[in-house]
Amino acid sequence: MLQLEFQTVAHGMRPGVLPFTSLIRRERGHGFKSIVFKINRFRLKVLVPPPLRRTSKVRIVATSGPFDRLLFWRAIGWLASVCRPHFDRSIFEKDGFHAGSDERRRAEFQSALDDPDAAAVVVARGGWGAARFTQSLDYSRLRASPKWLVGFSDPTIMHMNAWRLGVASMHASNLVALGRGDSAAREAWVDALQWPLKRRVLRGRPASRGTATGTLVGGNLTVLMGGLSTGCLRFPDQCILALEDVSESSYRVDRMLSAFEHSGALDRVGAIALGEFVDCNAGTHGVEVAHVLRSHFLPMGIPVVTDLPFGHGRINVSLPFGTTAVLNGDKGELGLGIQA
Repeated sequence: MLQLEFQTVAHGMRPGVLPFTSLIRRERGHGFKSIVFKINRFRLKVLVPPPLRRTSKVRIVATSGPFDRLLFWRAIGWLASVCRPHFDRSIFEKDGFHAGSDERRRAEFQSALDDPDAAAVVVARGGWGAARFTQSLDYSRLRASPKWLVGFSDPTIMHMNAWRLGVASMHASNLVALGRGDSAAREAWVDALQWPLKRRVLRGRPASRGTATGTLVGGNLTVLMGGLSTGCLRFPDQCILALEDVSESSYRVDRMLSAFEHSGALDRVGAIALGEFVDCNAGTHGVEVAHVLRSHFLPMGIPVVTDLPFGHGRINVSLPFGTTAVLNGDKGELGLGIQA
């Protein structure tokens, strides 16, 4: 049986070794605050925040663009049925295409990171703006008091900082998307936070054969490109890189992937998991984005799966970044969960 070497920060528990089945039972019973675990076979070490509970405090922040207030209030109304959402009224401020000034957004996010009672920090909406201040934040309390950072698209920058610290985070729908009333999407979103280590399988299309196991990281390609250009992006060795994007012409995707290749950043990648590239048009030359993606990734000789259900499409399955995943390029599957 697979053995897990673990250290807990829950009171009255000592470091030791448990089979993963015992670990799952402890998670389901919510009997710990967090776990630092290393899967000996896979050589993975990560700090996993505690699962979301009905009594959990969840901080809502707007790190990027302004949002639809009606969708916000609808989402808050639903969220209050599964946890205790908290936000500051300044969240409704607008400053052009930002949800208030850089200082307002920075102070709001720092306060949420520092909150020892918060179980999660959920971003209201993507857009643009988080990268203007997130590198100046103090992330030490995130490690000391781990909590789920939840969001996708522009919030990819916060996932980058989380996996650099060795803290798992959740690449998942932003708050206002939950205000559209899709009950299945809402249930899947909260289930991922209540059972973050549960076995799940995403199915796409096989593109390059082989199977790889590694730390799952990634996010929005354009935001990752920004991290690469500033020198703050570093992928874990033999990671599974999950990518998605929206409204980028195929030639721009080609430009970004060329930069990744020439920088050597992709040398650490063990497999590629491609989500949806929504409204990424073929441009005047008629080059489809699918062709661009294949032209860059297939020659790498690593497992590749395309058309996985995450990103800006109708379905955005939550991905626990920083945890172990398995990409099966023969079956076209991405397996999540420590049992993978």
